Amino acid sequence: MQGFNKYYPPDYDPNKHHTLNDYQGKHALGVRARKIDQGILITRFELPFNIWCGTCNAHIGMGVRFNAEKQKVGMYYSTPVYAFRCKCHLCSGWFEIRTDPKHTRYIVAEGARQKDEEWNPEEAGGFAIHENDPTKIGPVDPLAQVEKTAESSRHAREVGAPRIESLQELSDTFNSDPYELSKRIRKQFRETKKVEKRKREEEDSVKD
Repeated sequence: MQGFNKYYPPDYDPNKHHTLNDYQGKHALGVRARKIDQGILITRFELPFNIWCGTCNAHIGMGVRFNAEKQKVGMYYSTPVYAFRCKCHLCSGWFEIRTDPKHTRYIVAEGARQKDEEWNPEEAGGFAIHENDPTKIGPVDPLAQVEKTAESSRHAREVGAPRIESLQELSDTFNSDPYELSKRIRKQFRETKKVEKRKREEEDSVKD
């Protein structure tokens, strides 16, 4: 059976050491935090794309995992930019991959080069899927604008206007005479209550 108790040495002082990690001079994350004083945390990092090592020119496939040194290297507005420094498993050369919050992707910062496998829609006459610049918009299609305006006008005329009129009539009906409306509701409630009372009496008579 697994033991859940912890051994506290005789010279352990909770006011001084606070935790057993402090007493033993260790970090809670163990060896992963051996460079935490430099702002570096050892983490498991998986390559998001295919790359070539810049030292040995070997191909490293997407999905290969490394014990990377994760470090915060900047900010994009309120989003931190992280760098993952990895060592090639074939030549021990270092390469660095960073996050790119602006374009929601990863980029190779140094020590390697990314395999170009992206399709550029602009080369095929299209537009970028993730366009963050509001000034870069596609050309306006005059026919599409006319069709959109005509469709909106038809929908407002055939659907919107009748619906608004029916809602206005319903509102006028309910708000014209609040006293009469309350009187009808209370009358309906009393009739429903009498019916329920009659049913209970009939059930009680059958039970007796």
